[in-house]
Amino acid sequence: MQPGVRQAPGAFTVVVKKSILGAKVINTEQEDLGKIEDLVIDARNSRVAYAILSFGGVLGLGDKHFAIPWEALTFDLSQKVAVLDIDKNRLKNAPGFDKEDWPDLANQTWGTEVYEYYGYRPYWQS
Repeated sequence: MQPGVRQAPGAFTVVVKKSILGAKVINTEQEDLGKIEDLVIDARNSRVAYAILSFGGVLGLGDKHFAIPWEALTFDLSQKVAVLDIDKNRLKNAPGFDKEDWPDLANQTWGTEVYEYYGYRPYWQS
């Protein structure tokens, strides 16, 4: 088993943060979508709200960042990648931001738009 990954028999998989940060993200067509730059934690609800994905650009220049709802990602432990089920062109048009100008990630109106774009209901509306 790879470092940072622990599987409980019949229960769940636990992945250590350092195994996620920098992880390559692909879609179901195996296209490269970028990498996970950061995680956004909702401390009040004790959960990961978003993974921050960087996409495009060269050597970190000109890349766009996206807040991806955590539940939109799955992890392929055999390939050591995160999988986001989205067409590459749809990702290019997703709500994103510049790495130097982040949105207010605690803004629930903005967050609802992001979650709905990826086809998920925001967890705070449950």
